[in-house]
Amino acid sequence: MTWLITGGAGYIGAHVARAMADAGERVVVLDDLSSGVPGRLPAGVPLVRGSAADRALVGKALAEHAVTGVVHLAAKKQVGESVARPLHYYRENVHGLAELLEAVVAAGVPRFLFSSSAAVYGVPDVELITEETPAEPINPYGETKLAGEWLVRAAGRAHGMATACLRYFNVAGAARPELADTGLSNIVPMFFDRIGRGEAPRIFGADYPTPDGTCVRDYIHVADLADAHLAVARRLAERSGAGDGELTLNIGRGRGVSVRELADVVADVTGFTGAPVVEGRRPGDAARAVASVDRVTKELGWTATRDVRAMVASAWEGWRLLHPGAAPRRPVS
Repeated sequence: MTWLITGGAGYIGAHVARAMADAGERVVVLDDLSSGVPGRLPAGVPLVRGSAADRALVGKALAEHAVTGVVHLAAKKQVGESVARPLHYYRENVHGLAELLEAVVAAGVPRFLFSSSAAVYGVPDVELITEETPAEPINPYGETKLAGEWLVRAAGRAHGMATACLRYFNVAGAARPELADTGLSNIVPMFFDRIGRGEAPRIFGADYPTPDGTCVRDYIHVADLADAHLAVARRLAERSGAGDGELTLNIGRGRGVSVRELADVVADVTGFTGAPVVEGRRPGDAARAVASVDRVTKELGWTATRDVRAMVASAWEGWRLLHPGAAPRRPVS
């Protein structure tokens, strides 16, 4: 087996590439390096620089490396940007996926694992989100992920591919400091950025119908997420094709943590002594979004093992590596 990982030099992608390579899988990465970092890749993993939407480039990579499965992580993923630039998101995430699938089908690759998102669910008012919870995305990013799932499943059924769509919940942490998240779109690095400037972490809304009034989310360590990809890839390798392999799985811990609880863990790990500042609610934020993980446990025997403190502590170690001298400053009064 050889797996092509698109977006494999990114934050999540590099963790997936390392987990699979460390487990003995043959891996090749395709990344346009718009946000990826080549230094994240393990020694010996080939890097093909370019877009997953470049059908000719993808076809060449599939043939040269004798690829037998694709893990597709490359995508645009900023919710706010998707609202401002919906055409860009549909072009990158949907049209780009269609081009990739054309190349994969032409090459006869029999396995395809798609990186989806809990954003496909929108804001369901349920205790636990199952894979049967209606998918009603509320922004173009979520819409493109849902459309991507449709495309992947349809292509699998029509062309004999075993497929899987993984709906991630909130990803945090780092397996190694050098693999840490370099962006500021996720909540943990957003907290780090503010406390490093002596500013209190921001909590958007403290009047939700939750135990402490702040939003409750399901946070998963990126290393656990990478392990889940490995488990799913190996399951697809056992399947013979369409009808024998079509998985849609939530990937989370199945446990809710409030934003205030997360802020407390961040303060404890970093030593920041200021209290979070509460601002108004953001449009579209659900009070609670926690995964049911029964299906992935039943299908694969997989479960997340790392807790929120491990996520924050590993992310902080990575943040300090990427920001030399980083330390909490005295809160601005």
